[in-house]
Amino acid sequence: MTSLTLNAIVSQMAAIEQFTNNILKILEQDARTTPAQIAVMTGRTEQEVKDQIAALEQKGIIKRYKTVIDWAKAGRERTYAFIDVKVTPSRGVGFDDVAERIYKYPEVQSVYLVSGEYDLRVVVAGTSLKEVSFFVSEKLATIDNVQATITHFVLKRYKEDFEIFEDTSEDRRLSVAP
Repeated sequence: MTSLTLNAIVSQMAAIEQFTNNILKILEQDARTTPAQIAVMTGRTEQEVKDQIAALEQKGIIKRYKTVIDWAKAGRERTYAFIDVKVTPSRGVGFDDVAERIYKYPEVQSVYLVSGEYDLRVVVAGTSLKEVSFFVSEKLATIDNVQATITHFVLKRYKEDFEIFEDTSEDRRLSVAP
């Protein structure tokens, strides 16, 4: 194989990787972007985009398509909390066993292994402060190997998944009198 051929292969692989990254970034911003729109944005054919998206879904790179909802505007208040959890890791599985038990609860939106004083960060949603508090005290804190929890309730959501929740079109500056 000549260096020219090797360079061409490397160049083609880089182009495919860039194409894939572009698709992922576009869909991350707006999952409703159609393959036809993505094709125009990336300079590829619609069929190439469809094939690449199908491959990404099959590989599990694209997990699902998500809608970000402003529940307050929909008239259905939600209470969110970030719960830091201190865990005693299990031999052979570390934190994975406890994390798995936690993420199986339907109230749990996300679980992260984090650095710092606490080991896991759990994002929970409920219909009220009382419901989230019940989850923490009766379900989460009672799991084996959970040593301690700290709960941080979300007071206001400004931005989530690239979406700004605050209406910034209104001029909130104080008027100045001459």
